Amino acid sequence: MRLRSMLLTASSAGILLAYAGGVQAQDLGHSVSEVVITASPLAGDPDRFATIVEQVNRDQVLSNGGASLADALRNLPGVAGTGFAAGASRPVIRGMDAQRVKLAENGLSSSDVSDVGPDHGVPIDPLAAQDIEVVRGAATLRYGSQAIGGVVNVINNRIPRKPIDGIEGEVTSAYGSASSTGEGTVMIDAGQGPFAVHLDGFGRRASNYDTPDGVQPNSWFHGNGYSGGASYFFGDDSRVGASGTHYEARYGIPSDTTFISMKQDKGAFGASVKVGDGVLKRINVDAGYANYTHSEIDPSTMEVQSTFNNKEWDGRAEALFGPLGPLSASALGVQIQDRKFSALGEGANYLLPTHTRSAAGFAFVEAPVGPLDFQGAARVEHVRIDGTPGTGVPTRRSYTPVSVSAGFSYQASDALRLGLTAASAARAPAQTELFARGPHDGPGTFETGNPDLKIERANSLEATARYKLGGAGRIEASAWAAHFSNYIYGGLTGRMCDDDGTCALNGSGDLKELNYGQRDARFWGLEAKAFFPLSDLGDGKLSGQVLGDYVRAKFTAGAGDVPRIQPGRIGGGLDWANDSIDASFLVMAVSKQDHVGVADTPTDGYTSVDAQVRWKPFKAKPGIELMLVGHNLADETIRNATALNKDSVVMPGRDVRVVLSAKF
Repeated sequence: MRLRSMLLTASSAGILLAYAGGVQAQDLGHSVSEVVITASPLAGDPDRFATIVEQVNRDQVLSNGGASLADALRNLPGVAGTGFAAGASRPVIRGMDAQRVKLAENGLSSSDVSDVGPDHGVPIDPLAAQDIEVVRGAATLRYGSQAIGGVVNVINNRIPRKPIDGIEGEVTSAYGSASSTGEGTVMIDAGQGPFAVHLDGFGRRASNYDTPDGVQPNSWFHGNGYSGGASYFFGDDSRVGASGTHYEARYGIPSDTTFISMKQDKGAFGASVKVGDGVLKRINVDAGYANYTHSEIDPSTMEVQSTFNNKEWDGRAEALFGPLGPLSASALGVQIQDRKFSALGEGANYLLPTHTRSAAGFAFVEAPVGPLDFQGAARVEHVRIDGTPGTGVPTRRSYTPVSVSAGFSYQASDALRLGLTAASAARAPAQTELFARGPHDGPGTFETGNPDLKIERANSLEATARYKLGGAGRIEASAWAAHFSNYIYGGLTGRMCDDDGTCALNGSGDLKELNYGQRDARFWGLEAKAFFPLSDLGDGKLSGQVLGDYVRAKFTAGAGDVPRIQPGRIGGGLDWANDSIDASFLVMAVSKQDHVGVADTPTDGYTSVDAQVRWKPFKAKPGIELMLVGHNLADETIRNATALNKDSVVMPGRDVRVVLSAKF
């Protein structure tokens, strides 16, 4: 709480300083948005990739609000959130989450346990992000098994990537009405000569949020964190640096009385060395270590019900090559990961200690093929997992997933670019899917893993189109399909269990039985968005936008629907902007989800109305900005179809945010 007060005070002081000092603002939020760095080690213009990589800049992050990455990505086609708690909402991409969506910070694993349970938060606060990149579809080629559904990469400057002469930064304060949220953040970058340093900190405090049905109990969130890093620049465009980050939070689980107390300490190292003008152009090395722990606590007694510990190493080295034979560019890389994880309870253990080790090699290539641009990749990975299943016998499982992809893009005209990507991506089962055996109080489940699970494989095809409408308008669309062999899922059985694992239909326990198994499945879907200028209006310009997405997922051979899939959405809105004001609104219709799994229930549709006004009051100081943002302005009753607790938890009602930020 003390840190939060300090940050809010510093934010207010910094805003006054930015106004009084007369320093020209520097836009830190857009420094990397012109180049995609997540999809491939061969970074470049987003339009040259066969797949569409979404980018969310800092201004969008601040207006979207929320304590989670899923909140920051709201209304992005193909992306939803688990929405389990204010402090725990993990991104869902094309109906896939948890073990299939990799969360990363500057390309390195988030090193948390949000992939294990929907009640577990991600220790990367959106307030620390400069940009967020989202890769929809298989990204296993660079990131490994957990990225078979996609990647969300939070990009910040904690290890400075470019030299800076002097000092620049940003301070932000915000208030949200639905949960009486107060938050503040400070980011500072400074440098002289070959050295650059970065400091940032944030604080957030939110009460139980309001819904159309009243206050949602136990939905509060308190969190803060800070980070520092430095880089040394040398030679011709080379650097080496490191950073340290501390994050801590407490938040309630709305479907229970339990609250979670979590913290993480993380260190990261990054180096990028330009080798020369020969075939080998550059070598990049990134590595990180994180120590994460959280306790699930009964507030009536303050007793710890269970403790989750995760210690994780993640390292990647990549060599980038220039033209070589028919190839215009290529990259070779290796990745090593080591994860020690346990979830031990006072009465019963959810997961006895496990140790997961993986080593992988991968390659990316690009080449012109007649009028087409070709992008190919391959990865071989070896995964070894040690754990103890319900039998009590220590067990080791080893897997060697192999993944390949090939994509072609075609510049059909000055305005139209088409893409087609085929991929065969493999995923090794995760430790909880293999070895879980016990109660998980947060989501209210008793989970049982299956140590005999096989490698999961997804064979997919995706077609994309990008069309430029004049100088400012743009249309993007994707159609995709994926066939999963041995799709791993956690299915509800309809039985209720006690903490000791005694389960029965209409049983007296309060935990839903969830067992891990495998079936073949088919996923398919569509995503589209368009932004187009309409006319001049007054001293500004009026433009429109439309967007939508749809996901369908079924088990094959008439085995029913894959559980907890996001519903289809379609929406549209208008935007009016001039040099100092940008006002917009968006209406989104979300369909009913009645394609549900066994023992699950349908979820009603709803219509959300969002609006925002951004105002830069001082022409001489454009870095000072005031935002007024409204979410769910119609105060609709919203339940999240992807959440296990949707029948007992309503999402926030009408929320109005006021955000004041200053860049200096």
